[in-house]
Parts: sequence; C-alpha cells; structure tokens
Amino acid sequence: MEHVEGTDETTPAGTTDKPDASARLDKGGKSGRPGKSEQTRALILETAMRLFRERGYDKTTMRAIASEAGVSVGNAYYYFDSKAALITGFYDRMTHEHAAEAAARMRGVPDFARRLDIAMSSWVDCAAPYHEFAAQFFGTAADPDSPLSPFSDESHPARAAAVQIFRDVLQGSELGPKLDAELAELLPDLLWLHLMGVVLYWVFDRTEDTERTRAFVRRCTPLVVKVVRLSRYRAFRPLVRDAVGLLEDFVVPTVR
Repeated sequence: MEHVEGTDETTPAGTTDKPDASARLDKGGKSGRPGKSEQTRALILETAMRLFRERGYDKTTMRAIASEAGVSVGNAYYYFDSKAALITGFYDRMTHEHAAEAAARMRGVPDFARRLDIAMSSWVDCAAPYHEFAAQFFGTAADPDSPLSPFSDESHPARAAAVQIFRDVLQGSELGPKLDAELAELLPDLLWLHLMGVVLYWVFDRTEDTERTRAFVRRCTPLVVKVVRLSRYRAFRPLVRDAVGLLEDFVVPTVR
C-alpha cells in the first residue's frame, strides 16, 4: 500500500530503511532488565507522546518521530506500523501503570467501596501527565470506526486488562462472594464502562489538577456502591435479572 507522509497510517511502500539487527534479535535481557529492543520501543513511544503533545496528533508524522528518537524510519515502523499503533501502545502502557498502581493501593483493603474509589482515583492520577495530549486526539478516538477508539478490536488487549482491574476490585472485596453470580460476572465490564464515563468527563475538565473530575469520582462512587449492594436483596432480584438481560444483549457485546 502506498504510504502518505501526512497520515503515516501504513508502512511506507518501498522504504529502504530496515530495523537494526538488535531490534530483530534482542527481545529482552535474561537478567530481567529491559533489552535494547524494549528500550528502543519505549523510546519511540515516549518520543511520540511528546510530539503529539507539542504538535498535535494529526501534524506529527512517523518520520518526525523517528528523527526525534534517533532511529531510522524503518525501525520506527518495525515497532509501530502506524501512528494508530502508537496510541494502542499508549493504551497498553497506561493500563499497565493503572493496574500496578491500583493493586498497590488496594493491597490489604477489603472494603468494596474503598477499592472501587482507589481504582477510579488511581486512573486519574496515572493519566494526569497525558491530559493535554488526550484532549488533542479525542476527536479521532471518538470515531467508532477508528482503531484509536477504546471499543475497537485494536484496543481489546488494553480493554481486557482494564476490565481485569475491576474484576480484582470485586473479587478482593468482602462483597464479591455475596453477589448474584450473573451480576458478578458482568459487573467488571460495567465498572469499566463507568470508568469510560469518568474518562470522558476528564478529557473536557479544565480545572487545576482536574479537580472536578476527582470530585466527580468521589460523588459517583458511593452511588455505584449503593446500587451494587442493593442488588443482593431478594426484593430486587427480579430487577437485577431484567437489568442483567438488558446488559447482556445491548451493552456488554460492545465491550467484549
């Protein structure tokens, strides 16, 4: 496919740049330290994130990223075959950072409300350095046909890892064993959708340190917890069953 420099959506046809031999062979040191290949990949991703913030997503080319990172264009395309793949890499890294931070903060905390608050607030903390950048590419990510969409096939690994965070929230809490089995199965997906609502609010939040988003999380979390706790009572079981059926048919298929 012919490459268009302004879009950088595919590997340029006929490029003479080739990845270094170290990129092909070194996939990580046995010592436990990142190998040269992993370091190069991280450098390209970091450089791309900086240029996206400085110049905007649309105005940043793969050639510019490669030049700033000090690698060949072929090497840049070896690790990320398009600019969209860089955003997928960003999603993956953000999710990894969020999962590690949330797990550390939740350790030894059995209360479901507190664990959910930690999961939400730790995302805001981890995302803070990327706030301006996120606003710049939101228009593209909001396109349902874009690979940058959090609901796209390309984003599935990061999405699945994020859902697992909320599965850990539930399973590590005192509430997990007490829930209706069907609701317990669906709840992590629904909590991830709740996070997407927080993300949307965060993108447009212009308060210092996104304080309104943090306040939004503090206000929403108790309401979510109350609804989840109410689902345990027998009087609410028919409503829970109806809600589960609705979610299974119309909501969860868009996530999985």
